[in-house]
Formats: sequence, structure tokens, C-alpha cells
Amino acid sequence: MLGVIDLPTYLAGLVLIVLLPGPNSLYVLSVAARRGVRTGYTAAAGVWCGDTVLMTLSAAGVASLLQANAVLFSIVKYAGAGYLTWLAIGMLRAARAMWRARREPVAESAETEEAAGERPFRRALVISLFNPKAILFFVAFFVQFVDPGYAYPALSFVVLGAFAQLASVLYLTALIFSGTRLASAFRRRKRLSAGATTAAGALFLGFAVKLTLASA
Repeated sequence: MLGVIDLPTYLAGLVLIVLLPGPNSLYVLSVAARRGVRTGYTAAAGVWCGDTVLMTLSAAGVASLLQANAVLFSIVKYAGAGYLTWLAIGMLRAARAMWRARREPVAESAETEEAAGERPFRRALVISLFNPKAILFFVAFFVQFVDPGYAYPALSFVVLGAFAQLASVLYLTALIFSGTRLASAFRRRKRLSAGATTAAGALFLGFAVKLTLASA
């Protein structure tokens, strides 16, 4: 099928990979919980665009360049880790403010100001792009299912990428609607909201550390 071999195995592995928690899915879930379905999809669009760029770079051989150039890999790796750390610090600061104000009514103007300062699409896009391990993963995973004798390997990558994006759309859609259900609980219980934000910040710190320790 268009140079793709062993499609059932690819789809099974893809489902398992998509379901693994990561900074992209966690960010989309948190945005949907805080700001609703529409903004959740805005963040998800940033993830899909970032993944498309990574798939294109992988097909073009950029992943091989990162593997061969340790300095370049380190630059991208630490830049990504630094960005995730910055996001984590912001979440933890917000959580601390929530803990302090948990017995006070939330001012509408404060919520509006916070929402105006966040750019979900851009933030999700940067989270996706600043992850060299994702580029290496795409090429290492995709190449196993491309027929080396097929005359148009780029078409094979397009087919594999389309399936990957479809899986991502279904998964992130489920997270977005789950997040909106969580939002009502967060608004009623400020302790729960503060605790969830603290956990998200801690997870992002964990992602940053994991990326820092990654090797090409």
C-alpha cells in the first residue's frame, strides 16, 4: 500500500505511542480545563502543526543530522528543556497564587488578564518543536514501515504521517472534552484546581529533566 509495509503493526504501535503521556497532551488538557473547548482546539492545532513539521524534517533527513552532530543535538535538547522548565515555573507560581487565594472569590478581570497573556497555539507549537527526541522517534519508527524498494518513499511518509495525525486528533479531542468536564470541578473546588496545577508544573519539570538526560 503506497510503499507502507506491515500496516496493522504500525497502527498498533501508533496507538500505544499516542496514549503515552507527554508535555503536548498535558498542555492541551490543561488549556481545555482552564479556557474551554475552543481554546483547547487552538492549542491542539499547535501540536498538530508542530508534529507535521517534525515529520517533514524526519523525512528530509534532519533526524540523521541530529544523530550525527552531538553539538547540534545538545543545543536543541537544552533549549527544549529550558522552555519546559520555564512553563513549569509559571504553572507552579500560578498554583502558589491559587493556594493563597483559595478562600477568596476569583476576580473576573484577573482571569481575563491571564487568558489574554497566554498564546496557546504558539506555546503548544514550541513545545512540539523543541523536542529532538520526537524527531529521532519519528524517523526511527516510520522507517521500519517504509518499503526500501518503493519508488516514492516521500509518499509513504505522507501515508504514515496521516495515520499519526488522525490518531492525534482523536486522542486530543478526547482530552479536550475531558478537560472541560474537569473545569467545572476546578471552579467549585479551588484546592483541587491548585493541586492539579501544582501536579502539572511538577510533570513539566519531569519532562524537562528527562529531555536533558536524553542522548542522540
